[in-house]
Amino acid sequence: MNHQQFNKFQQASSLTIKIGMGVLLTLIVVGTVGYHIIEGWKIIDCLYMTIITITTVGFKEVEPLSQGGKIFTMGLIITSLSSLAYVGATLARFVFDGDLANYIKTYRVDKKIAKLKNHVIIVGYGRNGEQAAIELAEHGVEFVIVDKRDNVISRVRENRELLYIKGDATHEEVLEQAGIYEARALIATTPNDADNVFVVLTARSMNPGLTVISRASEMGSQMKLKRAGATNVIMPERIGGQRMAKLVHQPDVVEFFESILLQKTQDVSLEEISCRNLAQQFVGKSILDLRIRELSGANIVGIKTGGARYIFNPDPKMIISRHDQLFVLGNPGQIKKLREMLEM
Repeated sequence: MNHQQFNKFQQASSLTIKIGMGVLLTLIVVGTVGYHIIEGWKIIDCLYMTIITITTVGFKEVEPLSQGGKIFTMGLIITSLSSLAYVGATLARFVFDGDLANYIKTYRVDKKIAKLKNHVIIVGYGRNGEQAAIELAEHGVEFVIVDKRDNVISRVRENRELLYIKGDATHEEVLEQAGIYEARALIATTPNDADNVFVVLTARSMNPGLTVISRASEMGSQMKLKRAGATNVIMPERIGGQRMAKLVHQPDVVEFFESILLQKTQDVSLEEISCRNLAQQFVGKSILDLRIRELSGANIVGIKTGGARYIFNPDPKMIISRHDQLFVLGNPGQIKKLREMLEM
């Protein structure tokens, strides 16, 4: 088990076990030597007497004890009972304080994380991180939460469906535990811009092909994050201000697009479809030739070309290539049908 949030548990439980074994071994040695010195018995008899004494099994003594032997035996019994009671109480505390349950749960979480592929890593589980997790879950995208705050991890553990790691994402070993080499994207949402820069730098160095999206609180941090390797930088405060302003002079436009992008119903959605697996029969064909609206019911409202150029409301005569990304408007059934049609 290599989960960082359980290092304390491991160290404490390991130390308790080591102390218990050390005390037991010490009692056996001291008891054996003590009986040999006091009573003058053979070593095997001294060892036998020591074992039955510290385990309090009540067997008969090897030979009648002298006055000194009786005092030594009482001291040995008291010492052994006190030591065993300490070890037992410490282990019981791990169980009743919930540490053992957390250890078992995180062991299971680790096993699930190790099997993930093409998932998303969310660094920071504040308001932005939680909202990102909700959105990913609604679209069936697997994700792992990474946060170093105890109170946040305690809250995350309450949801049995969430996968998490307690640790500092600026450290390579933490991101490695989160499966960064198999991940498709990383979202950095910590409130500290400096932390986000370090997270982006670390993630980009470990997985150059990773999509990295970061939050920024200040304008000056946007370029720093871009230079660090962020694919996109989001400023929640700026976006919020723009949205509020647009609600003043273009309220219906804002609500229209939000009804498409953020709605929870199954009526309509705007989806991105890659042409990477475009069927050979469609290569070199125009949008008009594909008869997308007629065959699937969906509409192409935009295209991102292989040259990273965005085209809105593309001309029906435009030729589609395998380097393009299509932005399609339709209900889930229509979009699914379109995906199948393009790859058949």
